[in-house]
Amino acid sequence: MSRIGKAPVTIAKGVEITMTGSIVKVKGPKGELTQEIDPSVSIEINGDEVVLTRSSDHRDARSKHGLYRALINNMVTGVSTGWTRNLEMIGVGYRCKATGQQLELTLGFSHPIIFELPKEIKVTAKAEKGENPSIMLESYDKQLLGQVAAKIRSLRAPEPYKGKGVRYVGEFVRKKAGKSAAK
Repeated sequence: MSRIGKAPVTIAKGVEITMTGSIVKVKGPKGELTQEIDPSVSIEINGDEVVLTRSSDHRDARSKHGLYRALINNMVTGVSTGWTRNLEMIGVGYRCKATGQQLELTLGFSHPIIFELPKEIKVTAKAEKGENPSIMLESYDKQLLGQVAAKIRSLRAPEPYKGKGVRYVGEFVRKKAGKSAAK
């Protein structure tokens, strides 16, 4: 049995989970999320716990058992406490400015990049003297948050020689040795 799949999901206070057909709907103080569930996995809601069981020990059913348990757990955590992702910009002249749902990034290109964010994501940009500019993204949808953070990072991924670029806070970038001087 899947170690992740057999662990029950604890429902936080203020969170409602409803099942209609093969669609699970999770509603909480921060928002509402839906997920379609494969028929090989069945869900039981027992009080303040959600238990997932699979129909067979087939490899596909075993993998989906753990997957859907993790997705439901992420949905419950997201609508109750939310998710955050922090990015930092390392490089001379790199700046960021957040206005509403737009993020303006200056990343060393000829023009600034204006990145339009989905309405589910809140953004704050911080630029203090002596520190690298940072971007904090908040959302109740973990998948969307990770996708947007990866897209922002891909605009100027950290390069391996000086480490300049946009990276996640705490991300380790292995640096390469540059060219040696000839003779």
